Amino acid sequence: MGGDVRIHGNSSSVVFVTSNPEPNESWRLKPYARKFDKALMKKIREVSVKLSSRIDAPCCTVNHTIPAIVFAVGGYTGNLYHSFSDALIPLFITSRQFNGEVQLLITNTKHWWEHKYHHILETLTRYEIIDFDNDDKVRCYPHAIVGLESHDDMAMDPSKAPNGYSMVDFTKFLRSAYSLDRDLPIKMGEHPEKKPRLVIIDRNQTRRLINIEEIVKMGEELGYEVLRAEAKSETAVDEFARIINSCDVMMGVHGAGLTNIIFLPTNAVFIQIVPLGRLQGIAKYAYGDPARNMKLQYLEYHISEEESTLIDRYPRDHSVFKDPMLFHKLGWNAMRTVYLVEQNVKLDLVRFRPVLLKALELLHQQ
Repeated sequence: MGGDVRIHGNSSSVVFVTSNPEPNESWRLKPYARKFDKALMKKIREVSVKLSSRIDAPCCTVNHTIPAIVFAVGGYTGNLYHSFSDALIPLFITSRQFNGEVQLLITNTKHWWEHKYHHILETLTRYEIIDFDNDDKVRCYPHAIVGLESHDDMAMDPSKAPNGYSMVDFTKFLRSAYSLDRDLPIKMGEHPEKKPRLVIIDRNQTRRLINIEEIVKMGEELGYEVLRAEAKSETAVDEFARIINSCDVMMGVHGAGLTNIIFLPTNAVFIQIVPLGRLQGIAKYAYGDPARNMKLQYLEYHISEEESTLIDRYPRDHSVFKDPMLFHKLGWNAMRTVYLVEQNVKLDLVRFRPVLLKALELLHQQ
């Protein structure tokens, strides 16, 4: 909406001033991307948008010459994947077109979240970020957007995005926001003396790689410099981004920590280890397709029953092994408990070795 827009965050009100308002013309919106999740959306604050004559509109206490974007960061944004999928990628799609000349007003905000992602937010706007829920000023803007444009989880459709933005553009933007050095992985032919860097995302609770020391040793024997990196909630994003960007290959078991592929150089190799439990579709949707859209070289490794610690918990004729879809049909919580919480992974080094060799081959082809 453009022209004369008056925003009063405290009352969760956005008023569009027009010379000929329709009587009672108003809408109630929840400016969070995950609208299909009804249970989650109940926790998101509603924003009232209405048309008004100039006489009936609240008086401006602050006048701005830039546009405004009102959006929410509640929901699942404590999770790394959802911070990007539900908030930061949609925010990039919606705001990047303004080249920093836009003000962000955030409802359901968490100040720790703003601090955690301040490099991104401060690259998208040159102006103060407003705590929408606690702002008692009537702010007047020439243009305002309520809610964020979202195309899919961890996705961007260039045919719909302003300026044809893509996930490759987003990863380039992140490298700029975090001052990351590497746009491309190592060129093996030009630097035969250098070892490619392999980073293993190390989980410490669920879906752990319980023989990670052996995996590190095998990687080193194959010619990699191997790093272990654990993405804890308290880890500074800029610190972790630099680690990931310094690497040529990243591998890990399916989980939120794999979201860090966004910091890899373009054309780097990403290996997703998919646990037991018919999780191929989830793995492809969450990370496989996004990786390809980021122009990463994607490899997927499906573990065998022998590589799952579930064999220590259930008999081999149990439905856990014979009929995983039974647990999917019982609902997310049932499936999650067995395959995402109870399960750890012990890689068969002989079986997994060709995957690391394939990653080397892909790097040599650069």
